[in-house]
Amino acid sequence: MEAIWQGVKAAVHLLFSGDPETWRITFLTLRVSGLATLISVLLGVPAGVLLALTRFPGRRVLISLVNTGMALPPVVVGLWVSIFLWRSGPLGFLQLMYTPAAMVIAQTVIAAPVIAGFTLAGIGQLDPQLAMQLTALGASRWQLYRLLVREARLSILAAVIAGFGAVVSEVGASTMVGGNIPGQTRVLTTATVMEVSKGNYNLAIGISIVLLLLAYAVTLSLTLLQQRGRQPWVMR
Repeated sequence: MEAIWQGVKAAVHLLFSGDPETWRITFLTLRVSGLATLISVLLGVPAGVLLALTRFPGRRVLISLVNTGMALPPVVVGLWVSIFLWRSGPLGFLQLMYTPAAMVIAQTVIAAPVIAGFTLAGIGQLDPQLAMQLTALGASRWQLYRLLVREARLSILAAVIAGFGAVVSEVGASTMVGGNIPGQTRVLTTATVMEVSKGNYNLAIGISIVLLLLAYAVTLSLTLLQQRGRQPWVMR
């Protein structure tokens, strides 16, 4: 308990002392994970909608790949992204290794299948008669997709929350492609691991609390957006 209390005091000190390194890695964490989540939404939501509403050869194979991707180990993602971004790799000419951009790429690979899978499940739970009714009323294909996405918005926002949670908390891929370089690629998760390896457990606990507060603030905002205007069920 003493270690936890000291960690809480360290977190308060980090947040309110104006420590520039703490704020730097906090904002970098938010920027990298936020951008990765945004890109994953732009890729994952359309993919989930198309897989849910279209029928074509190989569809079940793609769905199984998406479901497998939802459980991708971050270290495996980090390894393969590193292989592609190494100087000798196919994308080595981009010189992205050990940069925030490489971390965004790795985190996008992690989050996109999560968002696609949740979107697929959310669209799949809608009443099939709804699509038939909209089509009968003259809705075009794109209007149909837009209206169904709107109906499944709660599930899609849950997908965004899950995607952000998957990337803001991961450490393996970020370390492998980012290198945990001070002032450049160090984020809250990699900083926590580094302090633990140095035996600075109080500081590690403090940084982890800052990470939890950041994750809570973002997910709280998304949850408020998700539940806006929604009336709770009342048990009688």
